[in-house]
Amino acid sequence: MKTTLQTNIVETFKNLNEIHSKFSETELNKVPFEGSWTAGQTTKHILKASSGYAALFLGKTEKTNREPDLYIKDLKALFLNYDIKMESPDFLLPEIIDYDKKEQTLELLNREADLLTLSAIHDLTLTCLDFQLPGFEKFTILEWISFTLIHTQRHTKQLNDIYNQITKE
Repeated sequence: MKTTLQTNIVETFKNLNEIHSKFSETELNKVPFEGSWTAGQTTKHILKASSGYAALFLGKTEKTNREPDLYIKDLKALFLNYDIKMESPDFLLPEIIDYDKKEQTLELLNREADLLTLSAIHDLTLTCLDFQLPGFEKFTILEWISFTLIHTQRHTKQLNDIYNQITKE
């Protein structure tokens, strides 16, 4: 289970870093169309959504009385359905500023390393009791890390779409 999860972490961040690296500093902060986030804002949203796991996993947990990957299929069905337009919760909204590409690149590398470490040192089958995603039951550590990967995959597609939009002009 851990090896598969770590492979998924590496692959997800490889794809994210590949598209992020294509943007110039100017392109990173260019609005592709009205009402859209910039690539820098999208990346900041990913970083915000994939943080805080160390504290969550060290918080209150309990032994899980179900399959520890039960909700991953549902997360994929929801977040990888690109026909659904989602609204971000306020605490995950990116600031409307110009973002520094090198700073974001370093943050992405650190986030990947954090997730790899967390997946290695924690019992992935424990259920976290301190936070819950609206519409779902409480997640296991495996489901939380999988959530961040699935969420990142959704926004990696968005970054590809933004890149294609701003470079076709």
